[in-house]
Amino acid sequence: MTDDTPELTLEVLSSRVFAVPQDRLFDAFAEADTLAQWWGPHGFTNRVTELDLRPGGAFRISMTNSDGQDFHNHSTFETVERPDLIRFLHHLPMHVFRMEMHFSPTEDGTRLTWRMLFEKNAENLALKKFIAAANEQNFDRLEAVLSSAQKGE
Repeated sequence: MTDDTPELTLEVLSSRVFAVPQDRLFDAFAEADTLAQWWGPHGFTNRVTELDLRPGGAFRISMTNSDGQDFHNHSTFETVERPDLIRFLHHLPMHVFRMEMHFSPTEDGTRLTWRMLFEKNAENLALKKFIAAANEQNFDRLEAVLSSAQKGE
C-alpha cells in the first residue's frame, strides 16, 4: 500500500461459476474489446482506453450510464498471475478500492471470485449493498457475453 492509500478493510465478496475454461474467463478481462462489452452494471457502455495487464500497468475505462453521464475510472495493476489472479488498485476521483479477481477451475467450469476492499467509512458502508448488487449485474453481463461467444463458435 502506498502512503496515500487509505486502510482498506471493508470487504465486498462476490462469486459465480462460469461454464468456460479458466483461460477463457481470464481472457474476458484481459481482452479490451471483450471487457468493454460486459464491465459495469446493467445500462452502462464502456470505452477501454488503456489496459496494460502487468504489475504497474494502467487500467483506464470510461463507463457511460443510460443518462449519458461518464464515469472515468483509473486503476493500477498490482498482481497479474495468468490464469489465476488479477489484483488492481482503483484510484480517485471515484472510490479507492483494491480488487482481487480469483479464477479457480471447478468441475463445471471456472469460479470467479471478486474480493473488493474499501476504506471503512460511512459512505462506503452505505454503498456496500449497492456494490454487491452491481457485481451480480457485472456477472450477468459477463455470462451473456461468454454465452454469446460460445454460440458463435
